[in-house]
Amino acid sequence: MLSQRPESPWMDEELRIMREATSRFLAKEFVPNMPAWEKQGRIDRDAWRKAGEAGLLCASIPAAWGGGGGNFKHEAVLLEEVTFAGISGWGNSVHSGIVAHYIHAYGSEEQKRRWLPKMASGELVAAIAMTEPGTGSDLQSVATTAIADGEDYVLNGQKTFLTNGMNADLICVVAKTDPGEAAGGVSLIMLETEGVEGEGGFSRGRNLEKLGQKAADTAEVFFSDVRVPRANLLGGAEGKGFVQLMQQLPQERLIIAVGAVAGIEKTLQVTSEYVKERKAFGKRILDFQNTQFKLAERYTEARIARVFVDDCVERLVKGKLDVSTAAMAKWWTTQKQCEIVDECLQFFGGYGYMMEFPIARMYADSRVQKIYGGSNEIMKMLIAREI
Repeated sequence: MLSQRPESPWMDEELRIMREATSRFLAKEFVPNMPAWEKQGRIDRDAWRKAGEAGLLCASIPAAWGGGGGNFKHEAVLLEEVTFAGISGWGNSVHSGIVAHYIHAYGSEEQKRRWLPKMASGELVAAIAMTEPGTGSDLQSVATTAIADGEDYVLNGQKTFLTNGMNADLICVVAKTDPGEAAGGVSLIMLETEGVEGEGGFSRGRNLEKLGQKAADTAEVFFSDVRVPRANLLGGAEGKGFVQLMQQLPQERLIIAVGAVAGIEKTLQVTSEYVKERKAFGKRILDFQNTQFKLAERYTEARIARVFVDDCVERLVKGKLDVSTAAMAKWWTTQKQCEIVDECLQFFGGYGYMMEFPIARMYADSRVQKIYGGSNEIMKMLIAREI
């Protein structure tokens, strides 16, 4: 049946076991709490710790640093299960799939030992501070500065749209250690919020109210003469931040693409179930040729997206996913996700506009996919450079 989820060619028995365990965990610990979390605008810290106990955090970080010892395939399985469970707004992809990998790739032995095990257990929740009110995808132009002063950096500036921003204990800050330089002046500095929040100069603004992903704590943060030990610089030398960002962004963009494909498949599953049951003019919605043709087109696009992203997953695991292919995957899958959820919502009629129906939440949640991780317009520019 087309309504059943296709299995990726890279799946094996270990990953199937992980999929089943993750599904059970989410059904027990996350799904019943989603309404409350959406109302409060964040997922409880206790849920992070439970996820750590279940081995769902830092799944692709080596066991030597407290992680699950897997690879990106394990992160992909987790992303898909979160999507199919209807979990919207859990920032584990940022925590485990992005920040943990910056630390693992560029951190010193001491830095990895200090942060990764606590991230894997859920004791620490991580965020990354890239975007500024006046700077989105242009990371060379960030205005936040980290100026060396003795054994510390003095951090000043403002960041916004931080996933996990209200919960975060550890923030990877993109800052200029040399404001006179463009890309060569960018560095990544890990800010531990304990001890600097409040009088230490670090403060969190409001938990931003969003169109969708209501349970995600998306915040703005402020740095006013925050002193951060120079030992918290990633990479051992200043000015490496832009290159580090570029090296890791293909994985970030593939994370978004994996979520998009799972979102498309979940949308089609929910829609197929509805059109088989709902009747109009004495017939099932599915019995109308318009419905059949539109769903045939969308199922075809879903399969194309799945095959493409599966190939990208295998390339990434082998260290062969290039920037332009990752950009292709990100823009095309998220564009199709938004198109497909919009068209599927139409089959629900007025019910599709009601937030009590999953399709309405999927519609609201999907729109940001074309924006974060680099807007789709930026993705097309990256692709065009290779032409």
